[in-house]
Amino acid sequence: MDRYVHKKTYRTLYSDYDFKDELKLSALLSFTQESACLSADELGFGYDDLRPRALGFLVVNTYCELKEPIRLGETLTVETWPLPPRHVIFERDYRVLGTAGEELAAMASRWCLVDLRTFSLLAPDVIGEAHEKCPYNPDKTVTVPAWKIPEITDGRTCVRFTVRNSHCDHYLHANNARYADFFLDCFTMEELAARRIKAFQIVYAKQAKENAELVLVRQDIEGGALCEAWSDGVRLSQFRIWYE
Repeated sequence: MDRYVHKKTYRTLYSDYDFKDELKLSALLSFTQESACLSADELGFGYDDLRPRALGFLVVNTYCELKEPIRLGETLTVETWPLPPRHVIFERDYRVLGTAGEELAAMASRWCLVDLRTFSLLAPDVIGEAHEKCPYNPDKTVTVPAWKIPEITDGRTCVRFTVRNSHCDHYLHANNARYADFFLDCFTMEELAARRIKAFQIVYAKQAKENAELVLVRQDIEGGALCEAWSDGVRLSQFRIWYE
């Protein structure tokens, strides 16, 4: 019997691409996020299934390896599946294929199921039959170097801005895909034009809600850079990028 894989093809738009005519990291995250939601709907633990119970899944970590830049005009096919959960951690992997069927990106993510009233972490059995009957697939698309990102020790402030309603989703916080734009704004066009992004990782620790004042800090390291988003002395998110 074949293992479960949710597959969907997307036609990309001009607005999904950056100044280099390469797919924005935020657009890539949006496509994979869409497929994750559709897969969850299909398996019985989607947004509409959990919302009446004040439950929700929140992504806490994403790691992505880019096999090559995704060029303007690509049609993308996203394959995704949930891996067997461990304690309160739910993992989901993705494979992103190009127009000709070649693999362009591989991604791993970790999610938590939370009570949206208290934000306490919940175990898989809370979703009951949907968990018991879920055809979890143990296949991995990518090996994550480490789920934790090193802390910045000697950073510089690059960006300050306020979270607005246009950044937020139905959980009333800045959507996970928007963080890729936030963090890439720590780099200049000249820097990005001179480098090929090989991989990136985002850790989501705290929510950034409307009117939060964010300070983004960057530290260059060998082969890439680290970035952090802070608000009122609290670190909300971390970002790591590998490039050549």
